[in-house]
Amino acid sequence: MLARGKDSHFDVSRSDDAYERTWRRLFDDERIRGIGARLDAELVGFAHYVFHASVWYAGKCYLADLFVDAGARRRGVARAMIEWVARDAEEQGYPGLYWNTLEDAPARALYDQVGKLHPGLIHYGYRREGRPSTGRP
Repeated sequence: MLARGKDSHFDVSRSDDAYERTWRRLFDDERIRGIGARLDAELVGFAHYVFHASVWYAGKCYLADLFVDAGARRRGVARAMIEWVARDAEEQGYPGLYWNTLEDAPARALYDQVGKLHPGLIHYGYRREGRPSTGRP
């Protein structure tokens, strides 16, 4: 399963329930979408993305996951998925597409070509200490 491959690549551990919950959300929530990429009839990549409102813009689309199997990289799969997501987002009324990546990610070579880097922008996350876990990020 590619999702497990992505998580392994980023040293993330998830329960079977987490994968099942995400799978259900992809089918049940119209704001959350997923696509798969195939080469020679084999699934080699996937992307998950979320539509959301924006305070200053018409709407935004967050590319939450983009993963291509190591054997299929550098063959245009990731670029094609980014273009697909951008087109779908625009057609749905969410023209702003953005994503995060690690500073040292090999995919930065592609991202620097297709996206706009915002130098100096720092991503923060916050989770209250002692808050009960809901199994959601």
